[in-house]
Formats: sequence, C-alpha cells, structure tokens
Amino acid sequence: MAQPKTRIGLTGLAVMGQNLALNIAEKGFPISVYNRTTSKVDETVERAKKEGNLPVYGYHDAEAFVHSIQKPRVIIILVKAGAPVDQTIKTLSAYMEKGDCIIDGGNEWYENTERREKAVAELGLLYLGMGVSGGEEGARNGPSLMPGGSFEAFKYIEDILLKVAAQVPDSGPCVTYIGKGGSGNFVKMIHNGIEYGDMQLIAEAYDVLKSVGKLSNEELKSVFSEWNKGELLSFLIEITADIFGIKDDKGDGYLVDKVLDKTGMKGTGKWTVQQAAELSVAAPTIEASLDARFLSGLKEERVEAAKVFKAGGFGDIVTDQPVDKQKLIDDVRKALYAAKICSYAQGMNLIRAKSIEKGWDLKLGELARIWKGGCIIRAIFLDRIKQAYDRNPTLANLLVDPEFAKEIIDRQSAWRRVVCLAINSGISTPGMSASLAYFDTYRRERLPANLVQAQRDYFGAHTYERVDIEGSYHTEWFKLAKQSKI
Repeated sequence: MAQPKTRIGLTGLAVMGQNLALNIAEKGFPISVYNRTTSKVDETVERAKKEGNLPVYGYHDAEAFVHSIQKPRVIIILVKAGAPVDQTIKTLSAYMEKGDCIIDGGNEWYENTERREKAVAELGLLYLGMGVSGGEEGARNGPSLMPGGSFEAFKYIEDILLKVAAQVPDSGPCVTYIGKGGSGNFVKMIHNGIEYGDMQLIAEAYDVLKSVGKLSNEELKSVFSEWNKGELLSFLIEITADIFGIKDDKGDGYLVDKVLDKTGMKGTGKWTVQQAAELSVAAPTIEASLDARFLSGLKEERVEAAKVFKAGGFGDIVTDQPVDKQKLIDDVRKALYAAKICSYAQGMNLIRAKSIEKGWDLKLGELARIWKGGCIIRAIFLDRIKQAYDRNPTLANLLVDPEFAKEIIDRQSAWRRVVCLAINSGISTPGMSASLAYFDTYRRERLPANLVQAQRDYFGAHTYERVDIEGSYHTEWFKLAKQSKI
C-alpha cells in the first residue's frame, strides 16, 4: 500500500531539526524528513519510534522526499545560514511546483531572506524566513516562532505553528505573523542581541557578588533561585541558578569554576550592533555585551596583562573589607533589573526603527507576547512590556512608560551603588555601566552635545542650531578666538 502523503517536510536534521520534526509529529502532523547525510535521517526515524511511534517518515532521496508531501507542499529548512541554505533551496526547488512553500528556520541575515523570497517567487514558490528560539529543548517541547515573509505561506501552516509553539496560559501560543520580507529573521536577530545583553548583565551580577561579596557557589545558587521567584523570574536566571549547583564530574569543586572564561558567538549579536549603527539607534548595553565577548576571547593577552600590572604593583583592587552581604545582594538585584529594562528598551527601539524604514508595521506588544514562552529571553517582565505597548503603541521608549519609569526611579540609587562599588573594586561592569549611562543621558533635558557641535562648526563649518532663534548658523570661531588673543 502506498504511503499516504505527509502534511509537511523538514530538511536539516542536526539536533534542532530533529527536535522540531518530532515536536511537529507529536502534535499530530505526519512529517517527511530528509538530510544530505542519510544517517541523520535514520537516527531521526529511530528517535520517533522510541518517543512514542511518532508519524515521522525518512527519505534518503530529495525527489522522493519532496513528492511524499501533500500539495501545496511546505518544507522547513534548518541548515547553517548562508550558502548551505541556497544549496538546499536549489536541490529541493527542482522538484517543487507552483504554490509550494519553503520556510527557512535558521538564524539568517534578513536581506538574504528577502533575496531568496524574490528568487523563488520567479519559480512560483512562496517563502518564509522564520526565527526559532528556545534552543534544543524549545524546538522539542515548544519554541517561540517568528515567521516573516509571504502571508499566504503563513496561512498554509498557521494551524501547525499554533500547536507546535510554546503555549503560555492567558496569552496563547508563542507565534504570530511578524510581517513582510525579512522581518521574522530581523526580529529573531534583535531577540538574540537582547539575549547577549541579558547574559552579560547576569555575568556582571555574578562577578560583583562573587568577587566583592565573596559569595560561594552554594550561596549564588540560593540567591539566583530566590531571584527567580520575583521580578527577575526568567529562563536565564533559572538556568544560572542550576549552573551554580553542578559539581565537577572530572575533579573537585564546581563545574562553573572550571569553564574557560572565553565566550563564543555565532554572529547575531554582531549583526544587531551593526544594525544599531546603520539605523543610528543607541544600543550601548548590547554593544557592551559584544565588546565583553571580544575581550573575553583575548585570554592569553589578559593573562600576560595581569602579570605586567601585578609586577608594576597594581594587582586586584578587591579588598577584604567586610561587606553587608544581604544589602549587596539586594542592591545587585535592583541594579540587574534596572539595567535589563535598558537592554530591552534598546532592542525594541531597533525593531521599531527598522519597521519604520522598511514599512513592516511591526507590533512591539505582540513581539513581547510571543517571547513570553519557549524562547531564551522568556521572562515574567515581558508581560509588563506588552502592557506598556498596549497602553501606548507609540511609546517613544520603554524607560518613559509610567510603570517602568517608577521602577527605575525606585532602583537607581542601588544601581549607582553597585556600579560605584564595582569601579572602586576594579571589577568591570560594562553592561550595567552602559545601561546607567544610557538612562542618565536619555533622562537629561540638556547634554554637553552643544560643545561637540560647536567644535564641528569650528573645524569643519558644519553649522549649528540655536536654542533661542530658529535657523542654521555658522560662526568664524577661529577668527574670533584669534582676535580675542591679540
């Protein structure tokens, strides 16, 4: 008997691909799977049997794979971004027909998605670029999904996505049609940029508590577990508490202390910072987190630098002066929360600026809603962000939402104490410091930018505006200064 046609196909069976395929099958949608390395196909089918005889059907041949899917065919691609995606599209599109649809679920540069959408449209195919967040665990049990591109293609698979996405009580499945073109990929990229900022701020909180507060890993686990019951409740705080409790299986002590202090990256954080520069949107917290990763990569140089400064009589500044641990823990919690608001504010501003530039009409409150579950930055306070944009869809900045403004005012003294303590102890807190500078700059009616503009006019005749009279002005500063010296 011929195998009945499946509802959807998926190619690219690394762990994310396998897990997403199993998730789709588990939700009642028969799925065809294909991979260039055929052993991965067999591995996925085997897993499907073990995990509940799920309707996963494996194919070693691209043509047979495409033809096994019901029309209009929908195929998800989960391969490495860049050239491998183009190659996969080329292979599959040879067997696809007008009206069929390709979905790229990788972390792709949004302009590549727009290029591909145009290219496959010439073949009569539809295209979606879909951000998928939640890591391996999310892919298997419910990720946050950010599809952008052809709305018609989205409608083909809306029923699948609504069931496969993370489900959050009171706010529904963590998926929505993001918008046209590469908007889904762009939003996922900024999500990752916010994630960079979040992780850096948590690392700084850890550093201050460990280096100045002298908290042990057991105490850190307890503190982060406690924080995860309040305003900081989030996936990243939860896993941080878990990490502090894991003992080293290859030696004494805790595993976290044996992990090399060198952070890797795949590129989405860098893209976010490049976009911030392109759009002229300040994103200092996200930028600081990227710089921190660059500096962490200079491990050998840092080891040598430490020797040079120690030899010159400048070692660690951290003193053994007694610290009120409870007060420090409370201050760091407040500083972390306030700085985190700044990181999300910057990410949302980037999304809005791009949406205006591209005419995407992105709904920031809806993005906060679909990030509440499944994804890496899921956090209880995303609910508050959604409410802020529901109250005022044209909100200029999260910082000026009345509720967030009050929270920052309540926490800013603690925030300043933590940053000052870190500076005086010789501990770098680039994310917290950048966030504080962002807040202090944004809330000031007048900045020293008048002097910078005067300098630009002095050496480059760039002109300036005045606070008291309309128009553009240029002053012969050099001549006036010369005359005053005579």
